[in-house]
Amino acid sequence: MRVLAIDPSLRSTGFALLEKVNGKICSVEYGLIRNRPEIPVSSCLVAILDRLAELIHRYEPDSAAIESTIYVQSYKTAITLGAVRGAAIIAVAERGVPIYEYAPRRVKQAVVGKGAAAKQQVGFMIRAMLGLRENPPPDAADALAIGLAHFQAHESAGRGVVTLVRL
Repeated sequence: MRVLAIDPSLRSTGFALLEKVNGKICSVEYGLIRNRPEIPVSSCLVAILDRLAELIHRYEPDSAAIESTIYVQSYKTAITLGAVRGAAIIAVAERGVPIYEYAPRRVKQAVVGKGAAAKQQVGFMIRAMLGLRENPPPDAADALAIGLAHFQAHESAGRGVVTLVRL
């Protein structure tokens, strides 16, 4: 089973490809889709959609996991985040990949053990759980955490125990 996990953000969308092989979860690739501040929002959305489409084409994930909408105090931020999530969802849905959404608190609970964990705690736990050499950038760590939450959700449905390792 291979999952594409997405942490949507206009300027730094985190992505991760995780794969479960012989009961072990491995990080295949992770990183950031960066958009410079001077690039218009519309161009950022196209860049996010195109990069995710490229990843889907290359890795052919069985499913995708994305962070669900979060509470923000600014309506402008909420609208922008909604547009980014829309671009990501379209990239995935156009290719027929099933999409699962996970609340940020659920993701942190799955990885750190508490829903109010700090970003540094998430990065540290991701590094430890996947045997990475260094902490991933925060948005990439969040994407990896979303992917792990997805595997955990499927495992808790009665499919057995999961062991985490790095390829």
